[in-house]
Amino acid sequence: MTSARSTLLVVDDDPSVLRSLERMFQVEGYAVECFAHPRQLLARGAGSGPLCVVMDLRMPELNGLELQEELHRQGFRHPIIFISGHGDIPAAVKAMKAGAVDFLPKPFSSADLLAAVERALAQEREAMARAQEHEVLRARFSALSPREWQICQFVAQGLLNKQIAAELGTAEQTVRLQRSRVMEKLAVGSVAELVRLLEQLNSRA
Repeated sequence: MTSARSTLLVVDDDPSVLRSLERMFQVEGYAVECFAHPRQLLARGAGSGPLCVVMDLRMPELNGLELQEELHRQGFRHPIIFISGHGDIPAAVKAMKAGAVDFLPKPFSSADLLAAVERALAQEREAMARAQEHEVLRARFSALSPREWQICQFVAQGLLNKQIAAELGTAEQTVRLQRSRVMEKLAVGSVAELVRLLEQLNSRA
């Protein structure tokens, strides 16, 4: 059984489809929220994860692709799975290029949909873990003072203490003390470790 902490947001204008999917997902242990109109999902907002959206492609007023685009504009970054009885290759390609995890034509098997949901939630959990790691990393660097941040940058570039002192117009002894504090605050024991931390920070900025 899947943890109930994983939430599925199901969007379909067919009440019978909504009821069927809601029952199936609840049996599998998911928390389920159903929306008969795409604007109801927009009004709900992103919320916290892990969660995944399962939505129909063809809906009145706002189709699935338009809803996907609007969600992205609002900063919604949770995974999306499309289901459709009218799906064609161009629509599927457009959906996938825009970040959809899967595109399942109706009729589809319960096993295929559940497998797609599990893939989507696995991606969601990985993304959340990376985001959490990045926040921890940012917190470590935010402990540096503006001058210590300058020292950090120079050290990462391979400059010696005397070269840094010349760049900053300060005493080498002062640079040595500040450099020591930088290494201590970041909990690194070498320049190589410091460089790796900076690369991690910049790669996720």
